[in-house]
Amino acid sequence: MVKYFQNKYAMSEKGARDLLHSIIWTVLMDISFMIPVILSFQFLNEQMSSMLSSSDNPGSSIVYYVVMSLAFFLVMFVIAYFQYNSTYTKIYEESARRRISLAETLRKLPLAFFGKKDIADLSSTIMEDATQIEQQFSHAVPQIYAAVLTILIMAVMMFFYNWMLSLAVFWVVPVAALVFYLSRKLQKRMHKELYYTKRDISDNIQENLDSIHEIKSYNREESFSNALNTKLDNYEKFLIKGELIIGVFVNLSHVLLKLGLPSVILVGAYLLSTGTVDIFTYLVFLVITARVYNPIMEVMNNLAMLLFLGVRINRMKEMDKMPRQNGRTEFHPKNYNIEFNNVDFSYQNDVQTLKNVSFVAKQGDVTALVGPSGGGKSTVAKLSARFWDIDKGIITLGGKDISLIDPEVLLSNFSIVFQDVTLFNSSVMDNIRLGRKDASDEEVIRAAQLAQCDEFVKKLSHGYDTMIGENGEKLSGGERQRISIARAILKDAPIILLDEATASLDAENESKIQSALSVLIKNKTVLIIAHRMRTVSGADKIVVIKDGTIVETGSPVDLREKRGIFSSMVKAQYHRDN
Repeated sequence: MVKYFQNKYAMSEKGARDLLHSIIWTVLMDISFMIPVILSFQFLNEQMSSMLSSSDNPGSSIVYYVVMSLAFFLVMFVIAYFQYNSTYTKIYEESARRRISLAETLRKLPLAFFGKKDIADLSSTIMEDATQIEQQFSHAVPQIYAAVLTILIMAVMMFFYNWMLSLAVFWVVPVAALVFYLSRKLQKRMHKELYYTKRDISDNIQENLDSIHEIKSYNREESFSNALNTKLDNYEKFLIKGELIIGVFVNLSHVLLKLGLPSVILVGAYLLSTGTVDIFTYLVFLVITARVYNPIMEVMNNLAMLLFLGVRINRMKEMDKMPRQNGRTEFHPKNYNIEFNNVDFSYQNDVQTLKNVSFVAKQGDVTALVGPSGGGKSTVAKLSARFWDIDKGIITLGGKDISLIDPEVLLSNFSIVFQDVTLFNSSVMDNIRLGRKDASDEEVIRAAQLAQCDEFVKKLSHGYDTMIGENGEKLSGGERQRISIARAILKDAPIILLDEATASLDAENESKIQSALSVLIKNKTVLIIAHRMRTVSGADKIVVIKDGTIVETGSPVDLREKRGIFSSMVKAQYHRDN
């Protein structure tokens, strides 16, 4: 049973065991709720028997029933305590494990995965799906299984008591269940379509928010609003249609269940007239019948919700099955040379991005990757840090195959400055300290000074403690870029990747940062991607990449003399600048 719960609901082994315990305690609690009713019927039966027989024996004393009631109350309290703990506390603990497991899965995925998935998709899975699963598993799933087991136990007891009246009570249950079962595939399909339609709308809203500057710049607000309204209208119509179709089958099952009460009335009246049952038994079954269908209807309602939950659980399973990047956590390279050897790589199966790429970026040297846009420069730099795993060939760091090294261990050796900077809604100090979390304030300020941040930070309202807004919205592009460079300086890793790191800076600040970086990069492996030729003029080695292949390598002086692509790029930029 534990394995079944694990596979069906994407649970941990402990979570599955806790769910099983929750079901058992809920069954016991449901049965315990029947005890006062049984005790009351026993008391009434004794009183009626005493009155009908005119006997002087009053049966059990009232004290007996009071004592039994208190005892059963105590038992019910103990059962309710364990049921609450197993149903809510343990389920919430499993929900925490699920979120942590999901976070660990995301942590082990290639960084490239996050470039393919939008924020709305991931956040919805982590937050909304996990929350819905948590709510259903604490308020519905154990209760469904417990209700089914409780009803079966009650049915067996009632059939032993009087099989004819019990048959009149329960014949409608398999009929109603069959109707619900036949609608199961349709309900699953409707739930799945609703789920992905809603997800598409969330993605669209997120995309519009991310592109708000472009939308406003080109006066496309009305167009995008109309498109979103159309999607929302379609979703509303689809939602109504889905609720109607699902409601028809669920309510039809409820109607069929209601036929049980007139069945008991008619059968009971007939058996009473023939003397097969007494009036007390007849009344007992009427009372039970009036209440027994409510938990069955509740089970069907919860089952409908559970079918909707299946879409979210399958989404969790998909996330859990995604290929993770793993490797050795022990890594002690003899040096920090990066070597590409006959590397092929493609983002898509049919489109090859890199072909037979081979070069060495030596420790202590600055290696510049240049070439036309879209040639594969950024891809080469990111492959060296194992953002993706390559299709063919080998990439080594210090002679070690990086595909065999844990990505987190590998990245601890890299300081990376991307062209697109990401900052957090925190202070300047905290954003720079991201480079090394245990750095002192003095070390952070020193890194900021080297990155030419100190001048503009001192002008902020609270200096280094100033909150800079979401993604640094209170700063200019150049200021955001310099904070990113300060992070890399603070980390002081043996390998530095600079992807258009100075693209947002003016010439004066670029020169200052280049001077600061020249001190920082001493004895380190440096890969620079740049379109400005003056940025790479001091590089030790130039690697020219065009259409995914290396077409030239050498020092800046050598490549100028060859009069190839690099030489043409230098001349073209010289003419543009002058």
